[in-house]
Amino acid sequence: MTFRKYLVLFAVALFGACGDVCLARGMTDFGAVTSANWRHLFASLWNPWVLSGICLLLLFLCSYLSALSWADLTYVLPATAISYVLMALLGKFFLHETVTVGRWLGIALITAGVGFVAGGPALTPAAYAHSKLDHPASHERLEAQLSVATGAESDA
Repeated sequence: MTFRKYLVLFAVALFGACGDVCLARGMTDFGAVTSANWRHLFASLWNPWVLSGICLLLLFLCSYLSALSWADLTYVLPATAISYVLMALLGKFFLHETVTVGRWLGIALITAGVGFVAGGPALTPAAYAHSKLDHPASHERLEAQLSVATGAESDA
């Protein structure tokens, strides 16, 4: 995998964690939203923290879609699990939340699973080939992409 792809995966984790933390910070200004005060939810959209969170989560979505264009969901989602660590650190130091030992252990277990998933291929060649077979014009491009994804050399 190239440095650029690692950078995209890191962007997914960073934008997701920072976006969620900004939303949490913004919503602390409004308190709990219930059926009695649901209109406050719309008013919260003008909070600068909430707006920042929305912008960061849009960047998350763009980088996430980019990652899904070249890797399987079952690779991308676990490979970006570092966002749990980032969120816990930001929650502790920026939002002043209490992160218990149990939560840290849970985050460590989730993050440790990344090693098992990230060690495999980013793209399942059979699933990728099946989704592209509907487009006969892209057959040569498909073969080239599959050879890159699987590490196979071309005979040509």
